[in-house]
Amino acid sequence: MGKRRPSHCPIHYALGVFGDAWTLLIVRDLMFKEKTSYREILESDESISTNILADRLATLEDNGIIKKEIIHTASARTRYSLTEKGLALMPLLVEMIAWSGTYDADTAAPPDFVRRAKTNRNALLIELKKQHSRSA
Repeated sequence: MGKRRPSHCPIHYALGVFGDAWTLLIVRDLMFKEKTSYREILESDESISTNILADRLATLEDNGIIKKEIIHTASARTRYSLTEKGLALMPLLVEMIAWSGTYDADTAAPPDFVRRAKTNRNALLIELKKQHSRSA
């Protein structure tokens, strides 16, 4: 039996798993920026603190969004990657990028990406999933 929740609203559930900015930014880094280590994620432009990063990585792992692989035990090196459950967030993140690319005058989203997300989202998602599977 799962954890008791005050609501079974699907949006409430999703927000409980990845409802803060840091969590989605970590997923973004793993999904689109090819970051796989704690240090690489820590060095993202948004300057996440070490305790928040450690907490969000643990939460994502506990929820089956990412998996952690120990590469070298002596140096405590780990590699993070998205699970199938994590990769299932790709359409949501692409939609968020397209939305922000439309309404944020200062967006960092590449114009070609935004255009493709708006005009041929399915082809873009297929391409992104192929790229992700090659790098996994």
